[in-house]
Amino acid sequence: MPIKKWTFQYSIAFPILSALFSSVQYFKGQTISYSVTFGLTWAFITIAIFATRRAYNFKKNIDCQLCNDLNPKDAQRK
Repeated sequence: MPIKKWTFQYSIAFPILSALFSSVQYFKGQTISYSVTFGLTWAFITIAIFATRRAYNFKKNIDCQLCNDLNPKDAQRK
């Protein structure tokens, strides 16, 4: 599994998602503390779901055009 690559990608995605979710809640009129908590929680949940599915696809050798983690040789065997 390309753990190093995925860790780097998720370390970039987590603050972006957190900021996005937090700003949406803040602009909806919530307090800053609630907005930050909401953003951090839902960013973590979103990344956990995506990472779990990505690891499952990698383990089962399911080609994912978005992820592009499989070797081209493996994808041609199907």
